[in-house]
This record gives sequence, C-alpha cells and structure tokens, in this order.
Amino acid sequence: MKRPAKFGLAAVAAAAALTIAACGGSSGGGTGSGGGGSSSSVSFNEGVTKVVNPSTATGGTITFADSSTPDSFDPGNTYYAWVLNFNRLYATPLVMFKSCPGACGDQIVPGLATGLGQVSDNGLTWTYHLKQGVTYQDGTPVTSQDVKYAVERTFDRSVLANGPSYYPVLLKGGSKYPGPYKDKSKAGLSSISTPDKYTIQFHLATPYPDFNYVVAFSNSAPVPQAKDTGTNYQLHVQSTGPYMFQSYQLNKQLTLVKNPKYKASWDTQAKQLANKIVIDLNVNANDLDNRLLAGDIQVDAAGTGVQAAARAKILSSSSLKNSSDNPLAGFLWFIYISSKVAPLNNLNCREAVEYAANKTELQTAYGGPVAGGQIASTMLIPDQIGYKKFDLFEATTKPSGDLAKAKAALQACGKPSGFTTGMAYRSDRPKEVQAAQALQSALGRVGIKLQLHGYPSGSYYSDFAGVPKYVHSHDLGLDIGGWAADWPNGNGMLDELVNGNTIVAAGNTNISELNDPVINNLFTQSNTASGSARDAIWGKVDMQVMKDAAILPEVYAKSLLYRSPDLTNVYVQPQWGMYNYAVLGTTSKS
Repeated sequence: MKRPAKFGLAAVAAAAALTIAACGGSSGGGTGSGGGGSSSSVSFNEGVTKVVNPSTATGGTITFADSSTPDSFDPGNTYYAWVLNFNRLYATPLVMFKSCPGACGDQIVPGLATGLGQVSDNGLTWTYHLKQGVTYQDGTPVTSQDVKYAVERTFDRSVLANGPSYYPVLLKGGSKYPGPYKDKSKAGLSSISTPDKYTIQFHLATPYPDFNYVVAFSNSAPVPQAKDTGTNYQLHVQSTGPYMFQSYQLNKQLTLVKNPKYKASWDTQAKQLANKIVIDLNVNANDLDNRLLAGDIQVDAAGTGVQAAARAKILSSSSLKNSSDNPLAGFLWFIYISSKVAPLNNLNCREAVEYAANKTELQTAYGGPVAGGQIASTMLIPDQIGYKKFDLFEATTKPSGDLAKAKAALQACGKPSGFTTGMAYRSDRPKEVQAAQALQSALGRVGIKLQLHGYPSGSYYSDFAGVPKYVHSHDLGLDIGGWAADWPNGNGMLDELVNGNTIVAAGNTNISELNDPVINNLFTQSNTASGSARDAIWGKVDMQVMKDAAILPEVYAKSLLYRSPDLTNVYVQPQWGMYNYAVLGTTSKS
C-alpha cells in the first residue's frame, strides 16, 4: 500500500500465516486507567512492543494533522497507508488486521463478517457471512448487497481512481466489468453473489490463497447505493464504525463525532473513546512538528516521522526521546524507473541510473541511518517473508555510486554523454524534495540531467505519477514512491508494484509499467504453490525486478514518531508501521 509514501498500503512481517499466537505484554508505563503518563514513566521505543498508557477512559478531542491531503477519505478510493489506518474509525471491512502491537498485529480477524472466508475445495469460491444487526449511522441495516456494491464501484477508475486493483484481476469476468456507474444492465458483477442478506460469495477466475487479505482492505466496507455520490461520497461517508462524519471541508479539515448507532460487538478492533476526532489538512510539515511537540495536536497522521529539525530536538532531549518511538516502519522508499519513457526504455540506460545514484545522500534525505533507515538493495524488506539478500548495483558496497559502471552503461545504451529526463516527487513532503534534489545532483555527475516536477500528495497517483499517459507525455522517467506491504508476505509487497496485470489508467502503482513475462509467470505459479516453495517465489520476483532495473531502492524505512503524552492506548501497529489510530483515547478533556 502507498505510504505517504499507495501508499496501501504495506509491514515487516514476523509470521507467515493468518493465525499467529496471540501477543502478550500489553501494559506499558502509564497510569493504567487514567491517562497520559509523564516522560519519566515511559521510555524510548516502548510503543513498538507494548501499549503505552492503556486506558478505557472516555471523553476529550484528539487532533490529527497532515502536511498534505488524503487521496480520498472514501474507503473505496484510497491506498495511502495512513488513510487505511484512519478510516477504520468509520468504515468496517469484512475482515481486518488485529489491533495489537508486535507480531500479534499481523493476524487477520473478523470485521463485518462473522469469521474469515470459507474457501471451496477448488479454491475458486470464498464465502463470508455478515454479522446481523449492524446498521449505518442512520439506523439502516447493512446487507450483503451493500458489500457487493462497495466492491463493484471500485472497478470504475474514471470515478474512483485510487485503491488496490485486485478485484478486477481476481474475480471471474472482472476485467470486462465497467462498474455500476457505467453498467447499463444494472445487473452487477455475476462473480459476486449474495445468496441472502447476510451472505456474500466471491467467485475467482483462478485460486488465490491470499484472498482474505484482499477483503481486509477498506473497499470491502459496505456502501449503501442510494447514498453513493461517486467522487463526492468522501464528503459524507456512511459510517459502520465507532465514529461518523460531522463535517468535512474538502482538503482542509475533517471532524468525526461518535456514531450513536455503533455497538462495540460490531468491531472489536476499534474503540469509541474520544468524543471528537479532528484532522487538519495541508499543514506545513515543520509547523506540524512544532504543534505536535507543543501539545496543540496529538498525532501526525502521515505516520512517516518528524522532519529534520524536530528529529534533532527529540534526539537531544531525554524527555522528548522517552516519548517517541523509532520503529522499523515496514516500508520501502524507492524510485520507479520507467520502462516506457525513452531512453529509459533501454535496460542499459536504467542500469546507469542504478549505478550513478548516491545511496548515502538518499538515506540522508530520509533522516540518516538512525532515524531514516538502512540503505536498501532489494524491494523486499529484511525479515519479510520471501526476502533474499542480494545487491546487484552495489548499493551497500559502493553507496556513493559506481560512476565507472554508470558511464559504461550509458555507452552501452547509446547515450555516452548522458540524457535528460523528468522526475516526479511529492512537493509537500520535505524528505522527498530532498531525495529528488540529491538524486539530481548524483546523476548529474555522469551527464544524466533530471528535470524535477513536484506534485501534491493527494493527487499524485490519481492525476500525475499514477497516470501512464501523463507520465509518457511529460517524460517522467523517474518517479519517487514509497510502499508498505499490503499484507505480510512477498506477494503483499510486490504484486501491485511489478505484476504486469496491475497496470491501470489512473491510480496506477506499477509506475515502471513493468510487464516482464518471467515475473508474471512467477506470480501465476504462486497461486498454486504453498509453504517454503511459495515463499521462495518472492525472492525470485525481487531478483528479476532488479535485473530489469525497474526500481531503484533507497531505504528500508525507519520513522521517528512522537508519542503525545495526552494519548492513551498508544502503540505501533505492525501492518501500518505507525500508531494504531483505531484505538486511541486522550486524557485531555478539552
């Protein structure tokens, strides 16, 4: 998944199966049932493995802020990890990740459904039964038809440009279905059936063992067709979660209040503690950090860590450091290298970029080795299921770059003096601005001239880097990205980035437009493989992607997160690599 970095939303995995032993230790330093402890009662990184300030106390307001805007608050039109984390406050998918720190949080548990999917013997039909009695905020009952419609509406990329593209690929006949907005027959997609009001079945074209993970995305949260207004649905999402929309000034501020119809039994992975939740948007990143440390806001919504000035301040202060966490964030910062934009459609030209990049400077842009993360040489993250260590382009052995090999590659691709190409990045993310400038300087050493193009995060994938036609017409040969695994194995990390069948007209996450038959065949093999044989496939995919020089890995990310003393129930959820927004409370009663 996209990190602010589509995004999806994806996490460093500690286990391979859907069922993982329940985690222990949930108590951290704090007051137990009261609230925010002081810096002396908590310690650095405590929120990585424990719940800090556990509490059932209610009341108060939690204020989030984001330096940009969401791709959409519509649960069916988002792929940013922080939005997928945040929208669990008002949207309930069929299944979801368990709310708990550590490896425990990699488990999939029931959400709107009574249990995980029941798969047929041939692996082609997945059946889910809905909990009865669940309603929207206005008391209207939720039915299986609402879930069917919610999934179907995501097929129309001209209306809902963002979000994962698994359903059109996996469901029988899905590639030909236009979505309900253009379906003149109004019959819907036949490969999603609803035998009764509380049963939904998905009929796949081929077996897909990870399908439970697919329906864990928020685009399986029900949508009442009568209330759907397409792209404007994000202004008045109908809630099935603990909170509902009170007001939303588009791209300025969203205010959530308690959903009076909500019952805790509907979703045991979320809490209804604070009276109100406010999120301010388009806040300057450094101002956001200052407000966070001053206590004016409680959460940096993007969840990718504070900027350079705040990092220095936190790490030099024992009290501030004790109220912070520096987790392995479970995602990769990287750069897409286009296989369609000339001259990068030549493998040797792509290899020149790989060799010429100064990985140390890129690491510095994201915060350095302590707060930013480790220099990356692969797409898969160490300890992720399927990871295999290798370094084809000397990222770790010659981190400042190998200019001799870069020049040789340029000679081989017929551009001995270099070439000019564009580079897209998110202009409202200071770390990406610095990374783009660092790469521009590094590539310039061998004559590769980068023309930098900054775009807003909220529309980066829907209108710019995620639109192949735009990428081609604007010669965006390089495009910054960030990714966290959609689920904790190599398939969840790699599929949407490099599988040829995921390329779409808008909201595209295979921005390199890699359509390598070797890679595509490995994904096909994975659908019938199991155990260690299946795990090994992901390392092979990773290796082939790097042989294709389609991705320039930058950093296996770490994030320095500030843990506000006003918050209760604070811990890093491994799937998101950030605090779990669905369970927070506050000691502040303002």
